[in-house]
Amino acid sequence: MAGNRFRYGQWQGGPDPLAPPYDVRAAVDSVGAEVLAGGSLREALRDLLRRGPNNRGGLDDLAARARRLRREALRRGDLDGAVTRSRALLDQALAAERDALRGRTDDDARFAETVLDNLPRSTARAVQELAGYRWTSDEARQAYQRILDGLRGEVLEQRFAGLRDAARAAGDPAVQAQLAEMMRDLNDLLARHTRAEDTTDAFAEFMRRHGEFFPEQPGTVDELVDVLARRAAAGERLMRSLSDRQREELAGLMRQSLGDRLAGELSALDGHLRALRPDLNWQRGERVRGDQPLGYGEATGALDEIAELDELLDSLDQEHPGATLDDVDVDAVARTLGRDAADDVRRLRELERELRRQGWVSRDADGLTLSPKALRRLAGTALRRVFADLTAGPRGQHDLRTAGAAGEVSGASRQWEYGDEQPLDVVRTLTRAVRRAGPTVPLQLAVEDFEVVETERRASAAVALCVDLSYSMVSQGRWGPMKQTALALSHLMATRFPQDALQIVGFGLEAVPLTQQELAAVEPDLRQGTNLQHALRLAGRHLRRHPGAEPVVLVVTDGEPTAHLDPDDGEAYFHWPSLPETVEATIHEVDRLARAGVTLNLFLLGEDPGLRRFMDAVARRSRGRLFTPDLGDLGEYVVSDYLRSRRSSGR
Repeated sequence: MAGNRFRYGQWQGGPDPLAPPYDVRAAVDSVGAEVLAGGSLREALRDLLRRGPNNRGGLDDLAARARRLRREALRRGDLDGAVTRSRALLDQALAAERDALRGRTDDDARFAETVLDNLPRSTARAVQELAGYRWTSDEARQAYQRILDGLRGEVLEQRFAGLRDAARAAGDPAVQAQLAEMMRDLNDLLARHTRAEDTTDAFAEFMRRHGEFFPEQPGTVDELVDVLARRAAAGERLMRSLSDRQREELAGLMRQSLGDRLAGELSALDGHLRALRPDLNWQRGERVRGDQPLGYGEATGALDEIAELDELLDSLDQEHPGATLDDVDVDAVARTLGRDAADDVRRLRELERELRRQGWVSRDADGLTLSPKALRRLAGTALRRVFADLTAGPRGQHDLRTAGAAGEVSGASRQWEYGDEQPLDVVRTLTRAVRRAGPTVPLQLAVEDFEVVETERRASAAVALCVDLSYSMVSQGRWGPMKQTALALSHLMATRFPQDALQIVGFGLEAVPLTQQELAAVEPDLRQGTNLQHALRLAGRHLRRHPGAEPVVLVVTDGEPTAHLDPDDGEAYFHWPSLPETVEATIHEVDRLARAGVTLNLFLLGEDPGLRRFMDAVARRSRGRLFTPDLGDLGEYVVSDYLRSRRSSGR
């Protein structure tokens, strides 16, 4: 309305309701910080999800809560409660019966007392022998019947949630026949499913006839099997959690309470479920302890909860190959840990999806890894750390207006693709737009209209950076500075000197060329050996692929050569201390490079005088130089030496 005045200011009512629940770039930077500090890329990405954004709500927090609930479930009570309760009811029935018999003087009463006095000590066998006994006391008969009805009801309730009322009335022959028919039909259905027959129509008919027994309303046979198998496995785990005597007692009481027909159908059902779901843990027992006696349903419920928590802990662990957050059952998290825990899982999934959507991470067979986009950000951070004034300094003689190619214009053009840095071909771009949209004013450009000028790449320097990947680099705290230096150099060359050709060579027992992505994810070589010979051979191969470029070889190591390639079979051979053959093979590669006009500049990490003398001799033999920088200065030494080599070649 006229006259209304509004003032806008910073939100002060608590957390910003429009702010995202996490900062994706901050998450990427935290991973990068761990990598640059020497940590494993895979572990850094896993730690991000384990800690959670802002160090809360991660997988570790959820796993800790699940472990606490599991400990509580293990202290819930006595699993033998079903037998204990049956024993108490039997004692109550026997006491009431003896009181009733005590007032009688006939022979039948004396015979009945003899039967009671000679009952087996086993509760199950005593209940079995009393099956045909004619009770004198109504109270005793009712107590005895509660043993059978109560255990039967608990067993059937546990196995079939929809049998709550029918299970307690299963002593009625009509109800018992109905239950047996349902289980017979169920066994027939599962037998056909086990044989891989088409059970679509049979399942629909089964649910039409017996669907009231399954309130879960499964939509397929597999869903029905999953519900029943988990409950059956819980019952089996209960048996395996009891002592031999307790197991025998409970099994006998169950047979007596269910009757031969129901017990047979239930046994057949267990066989089908085992065959269909062998992946469930049928064999494991648990040491559940507590003062409170647990009935059959309570005991199996506790074991089912423990099994579900175990499955949840396995999925939260995320250690198996190819593990993803999709493996975590959000519904199971909500059931066991609560809605807030389920929300945490959803937030973690959203974080992972957002990292992938924005192109920061990708997923391969081993799990998440940083994308080229994230690696460029990581390498840029490394460069700013080790040589900050490069980004702020002038470009000098290096005109990069030809972007990625840094060469001469070829006269051709091509359609623009994501990541291209070549200049736009304006004439061809407008021509494509006119052909697509016609001579309209104003002319609307679409992505597919853009064309870029093609240029020919020319390499002015061929650089081989050989980095030591042996375990000593990690144990002595040199892994992080080495990786940071290599990433910084690769980023410098890609952004400021794209006409130069870089090859990173990692060497341990053997040497291997590494891309920027492989460098970020590389792990130390746990095998013993420092094969400088192989590294120099690969470096020479890279230089020969660029014959017109200025050769630059930089070596970062902390150990003398202790491995070389056997000239006969090409296999790496290790020996410490260094053998004359290893030294000779290494010097041979040095001399090959020297004859080609290549100098070696070595950056030695370590204080061993003998190693320093050897490396100094190698540097002088190739007319190169030996540097012994502090760890914190390694990056600046290597990058500065590369720039000095370029300036020298320019002059």
